[in-house]
Amino acid sequence: MNWSSHRLHTGEQFRAITRGGARSARSHVVVHLSLLPQDGDAPRVGFVVSKRIGNAVVRNRVTRRLREIVRPQFEGLPAGSAIVLRALPGIDEQPFDELEAELASALGSAVRKLERRRGGDR
Repeated sequence: MNWSSHRLHTGEQFRAITRGGARSARSHVVVHLSLLPQDGDAPRVGFVVSKRIGNAVVRNRVTRRLREIVRPQFEGLPAGSAIVLRALPGIDEQPFDELEAELASALGSAVRKLERRRGGDR
């Protein structure tokens, strides 16, 4: 899988998703999910890991862990979807299995919220 084709690149894309999408939070991660009309079928993902999480080594480790957790979940996402994952303090101390369950739960909740919104727009 070519990861660069699944990345969000501009601040404008990040803002559009966080402001206009469905939001779901858990204790260590917040998921923003939206549909980008100009993009194709490939899901897009962006990560927000602030300096409050730790130094550069810790932030990069958190990003790599989140990337590996979200990669297998691409199949279950709606076509043209875009996700912004925001890490919260304490995420670096979470075991991988617990973080994976937390992210799957938040992502599932965001998908349901987005589907309800889209169903209400009809």
